Amino acid sequence: MTGRVLVVDDVVQNVRLLEAKLSSEYYTVMPTFSGIECLEKVKEFQPDIILLDVMMPELDGFETCRRLKADPETAHIPVVMVTALSELSDRIQGLDAGATDFITKPIDEVHLFARVKSLIRVKIMLDELRMRDKTGAQLGMMEKSPLSPNEVVTGNILIVDDDIVQQRNMQEALLERGHTVHIVEPEEAVSMALQNHYDLAIISTMLDEEDGLRISMQLRAQEEKRSMPILILVDEDDKPLLIKGLEIGVDDYLMTPLDNNELIARVNTQLRRKKYQDALRLNYEESLSAAIMDPLTKLYNRRYLDVHLQNMVEEAIERQSPLSLIIIDIDHFKAVNDRPGWGHDIGDEVLVEIGSRIMNSIRSTDLATRPGGEEFVVVLPNTNQETAVIIAERTRKSTKDTPFKISAEPGEAMITVSIGVSTIRLEGDNAQGVFKRADEALFRAKNEGRNRVIVSP
Repeated sequence: MTGRVLVVDDVVQNVRLLEAKLSSEYYTVMPTFSGIECLEKVKEFQPDIILLDVMMPELDGFETCRRLKADPETAHIPVVMVTALSELSDRIQGLDAGATDFITKPIDEVHLFARVKSLIRVKIMLDELRMRDKTGAQLGMMEKSPLSPNEVVTGNILIVDDDIVQQRNMQEALLERGHTVHIVEPEEAVSMALQNHYDLAIISTMLDEEDGLRISMQLRAQEEKRSMPILILVDEDDKPLLIKGLEIGVDDYLMTPLDNNELIARVNTQLRRKKYQDALRLNYEESLSAAIMDPLTKLYNRRYLDVHLQNMVEEAIERQSPLSLIIIDIDHFKAVNDRPGWGHDIGDEVLVEIGSRIMNSIRSTDLATRPGGEEFVVVLPNTNQETAVIIAERTRKSTKDTPFKISAEPGEAMITVSIGVSTIRLEGDNAQGVFKRADEALFRAKNEGRNRVIVSP
């Protein structure tokens, strides 16, 4: 996973070193040399993450971070403080200013890349939610969300730890600040999390009988728990385990022995992000109406697709990031509607099931729509042609390989689809061009025998 990184440090050698390290991993890097320059360039560059030095003249890293987090246009960008300071009080000051994490000089490359990758993954998800929020506002469905990702919140917190003293200390510190705390046995953690609502899970990786990282990943694998932040407790000497946790998708970590002030600061950071993320989703979902939804399949309709695709293509070109589009058409659909004893009712059942199979074949950040008739369109952000073809083939095979259950004799139907794929050209392209090329590829798929995926050259 690549992304855009804004590096801020008043020492040129430090900036160039970070630039070289990140560029070697194919990140796009914007070097800046002061807090003031960072504030000037951040909106133009639109980074996925900011690596911010603490000790700078004029405007230090703490104040720069506060100003970034006070601006609604930049508040959602994760900020990692890069500093030679190792005092706990400095870390807490940075977290209170809105920083997501600290990396201490000299920089450990493996830790750096793991943290950057982890935070960019979260940022991409938030970007998609914010984009949908913007599209909804443009369609007049809702006001643009005024929520800030930095407000103070309390939450319902799950603790999985078999160290009695440590769990009690955490519980007391969290209760004192208004949080609700539930302590569960490690072997019951997954089942309890699935039965109840939690805003955050704190999971120790130093359990006697269980694997804390495995518990974390079992929770992350559950669809209903994918948005719940996970904070792991790691022994201060076990850096490989920490890096492994970041690589597989935990949201944050605490080194033991724990400091209660850092515990509270990191918990607040994760809860603020979750509330912001949940509010964007709720604002979006509650504002959907028949004007933008296909009432049959519950996918988005042509009106929504036109506006949202335009937004996504413009942003992808501006950020020089890939975006692909697939158009799916049901083969011989007229024969379903015209078959004696079936008719349009069975046709509707097939359309609903196609929509369901498409949703099961794509990712949570992809946009599935039904513009009309037997045609479906899926927009795939941050997706190159190779990955788009994999998703298209997965959709085609899921349709072809499993019969469709229908309410008329003989009780099932064999259905296939033809699919056209296109990917944006990062110079001079637009939404109409991307759609037209996918449509032309679909036309070829139909003419060349159906039940196939064709890619636009």
